[in-house]
Amino acid sequence: MPAPTKLMADAIRVLSMDAVEQANSGHPGMPMGMADVATVLWTRFLKYDAARPDWADRDRFVLSAGHGSMLLYSLLHLTGVKALTLDSLRNFRQLGSNTPGHPEFGHTPGVETTTGPLGQGLATAVGMAMAERHLAARFGADLVDHRTWVVAGDGCLMEGVSHEAISLAGRLKLSKLTVLWDDNDITIDGHVGLSDATDQLARFKAAGWAVKRIDGHDEGQIRRALAWATKQDRPSLIACKTIIGKGSPTFAGTHDVHGKALGKDEVVKTRDNLGWPHEPFVVPDEALKPWRAAGRRGAKVRKAWEARLAASTLRGDFERAMAGELPKTAFAALDQFIADAEAQAPAAATRQHSGAVLEKIFGEIPELVGGSADLTGSNNTFVKNTPVFDAPSYAGRYVNYGVREFGMAAAMNGMALHGGVIPYGGTFLVFSDYARPAIRLAALMGIRVIHVGTHDSIGLGEDGPTHQPVEHLASLRAMPNLNVFRPADAVETAECWKLALDARGTPSVLALSRQKTAAVRTQPIGENLSARGAYQLAAASLPAQVTIFATGTEVPVALAARELLEAEGIGARVVSVPCFELFEAQPKDYQEALIGESEVRVAVEAGVRMGWDRFIGSDGVFVGMEGFGASAPDKALYKHFGITAEAVAAAAKARLG
Repeated sequence: MPAPTKLMADAIRVLSMDAVEQANSGHPGMPMGMADVATVLWTRFLKYDAARPDWADRDRFVLSAGHGSMLLYSLLHLTGVKALTLDSLRNFRQLGSNTPGHPEFGHTPGVETTTGPLGQGLATAVGMAMAERHLAARFGADLVDHRTWVVAGDGCLMEGVSHEAISLAGRLKLSKLTVLWDDNDITIDGHVGLSDATDQLARFKAAGWAVKRIDGHDEGQIRRALAWATKQDRPSLIACKTIIGKGSPTFAGTHDVHGKALGKDEVVKTRDNLGWPHEPFVVPDEALKPWRAAGRRGAKVRKAWEARLAASTLRGDFERAMAGELPKTAFAALDQFIADAEAQAPAAATRQHSGAVLEKIFGEIPELVGGSADLTGSNNTFVKNTPVFDAPSYAGRYVNYGVREFGMAAAMNGMALHGGVIPYGGTFLVFSDYARPAIRLAALMGIRVIHVGTHDSIGLGEDGPTHQPVEHLASLRAMPNLNVFRPADAVETAECWKLALDARGTPSVLALSRQKTAAVRTQPIGENLSARGAYQLAAASLPAQVTIFATGTEVPVALAARELLEAEGIGARVVSVPCFELFEAQPKDYQEALIGESEVRVAVEAGVRMGWDRFIGSDGVFVGMEGFGASAPDKALYKHFGITAEAVAAAAKARLG
């Protein structure tokens, strides 16, 4: 490698080595091995301006191998991102620093997505590339024309989500997506051959990718391969054969350099081996100046883009979309839908109500891009006459994700992170288990992604316990910064959709029924009651001895139980609880007043009890599921498992004595 480029790459190696040594924690091997590839990419190909690392038409750089975070932090510091100082690198992995162990979106400027769980960065990047193509179709290449680059390791390609991601990207011909595979033959346990013998180039090629293998330490090969990638009509994989820990005379090429500090003696030897005489964290001007010049290289391109944006008639819509703001008329038709539902009291499955809501909002919110993991007709996620997102135009707003729940969820994260798109996608609620790691990252990152989970209980019926979620509501509610909505009827479904769309810093799950359910909100209120998380739906006509809390399809059960109790002179009130998380956000006095002081508190939900003691106390009555379901029609199952109005009333009376 030519001397100037080698010096710049060695700056990455030394900074990464020094930061990990200072922290006595981290992964120096990958940054040291991929330093040459990263140097050529960031100095010659990446469309990037260190002064504005968030400008809309920048290239996206995703470090899927997030354990090698010092590669990215070194690049951001060297190119001149102001927030990434030498002190930032010295405080690597320390409390309060902006250089956490794995890159975190929103925590560090220049970090496009949170990575660390292997494979998810690659899958998220697919969504970014999808968003770029869609927005280019909507706003034109003058405003949207950039690439997505991914650095992935062997672990990323072993993870199952990589299969979902690469097959989807290949099918969609996402030509502006390039994966740089750090092909170093090493995992934590040792040589890759201990656990894997996959021909990755053949695998990617079979999925519709263009593939190339290079020496990841040969500048000419790297440069030619990156140029080649920009000319492909499909996504591209460049297998970069590298030496993990390159520069370390003792540990290079071994698993010992993967996930621990080199040690003081080896750091000294590595400096000597690289010909780097400088103290820790010192980068000489002959290396730093060309890096800072590289960081400024994109400024002219950015300013030209800003001029085009300023002159564009689409500027207002573009800036609003990228800012994540909804159109002022977003809910105009939906408000009328709510008024009509209150007057007409339609009885239907809440998944059908959700589909009706989408019909009202889809045309008003052009950023909405929907999809389903091969369950479109069941999820009710498709809006009539919507073009499908596909090559070559990519203007469509509905994605056929195929049976790829995890890949879908990760891609939706990428779309949301890119900006300009509000993604929603559907599957059966039970299959949220497949998507859970991506849902968790969305919650951690604080991004607006909407998951439509239909067939939300034993009420789905004959498909049986493999498809009937019983623990899933409790499991999802346990996740921080995730709103789990389980609406009861058309009005609550519309309200919950509004709340999900307004929650710009929180992902949402809409749990929706397969089976028909009665309307419960039949009086005009003029307020989004679901925004409270829980509210009194029916007051007691006598002094309240019993309070019944319920969600979704069990709210009509609770109302019927109230009627039975009141008919026997027992005052009973019903509280609908569409969203635990929003209830917890209410003032304490509201929470206490709503829960009340009834002698008996009952919760009814066709799921497990976990979480309900917040409302009913540890001595409260729970009517729901204690185990898995069974295969039978929904009404037979509700009777078999005792989730009926009669059972609720009997349980309340038994507790009253």
